[in-house]
Amino acid sequence: MPKMKTKRAARKRFKKTATGKLMQAGAFKQHKLEHKSPKQKRKLRKSKLVSKADEHRIKVLLPYL
Repeated sequence: MPKMKTKRAARKRFKKTATGKLMQAGAFKQHKLEHKSPKQKRKLRKSKLVSKADEHRIKVLLPYL
């Protein structure tokens, strides 16, 4: 069987932590920022952990993890 290719879109969106968990950028930070409070925008700067339910699906897209 040929090697499984990495899904390039997933590779750009997810990072692996040192302990093996997956991180992703927070949603709702692309547009309409004038309607969001400064506190909300500040909290959206940080990356978030991927939920356990989605972790397996993402690892399928990224075979090198």
